[in-house]
Amino acid sequence: MTIEERIAQSTTSIFKAVFPNTTNHYDTLFGGTAMQLMDEVAFITATRFARKRVVTVSSNKIDFSQPIPAGTIIELVGKVIHVGNTSLRVLVEIYVEEMYSEYREKAVTGEFTFVAIDEHKRSTPVI
Repeated sequence: MTIEERIAQSTTSIFKAVFPNTTNHYDTLFGGTAMQLMDEVAFITATRFARKRVVTVSSNKIDFSQPIPAGTIIELVGKVIHVGNTSLRVLVEIYVEEMYSEYREKAVTGEFTFVAIDEHKRSTPVI
């Protein structure tokens, strides 16, 4: 299988409802909660690509361009954007959509870097 095919097969999409227990005093999703969800989707994407143990080594620039209000639905989409020898980078985008309309927009974008590790927790080739 080519790298492009593996990237396509590992692309991950997860939907969540934004409930009040995940929001701040502005009634929007906590930034830390968004980052936790993004790291989880990035981890799943990286694991599906490598089919090896992977660990997060960095979260790169994360841009919060739109608030995510309570009572909306979010879709988190993870896609591998770079493959190195022992590491890979995953782009995660969060889209927010209203529950009762067709309105949808990108709200958050971020990149996460993972390293594949062996049973001794040493880096190992991703592919």
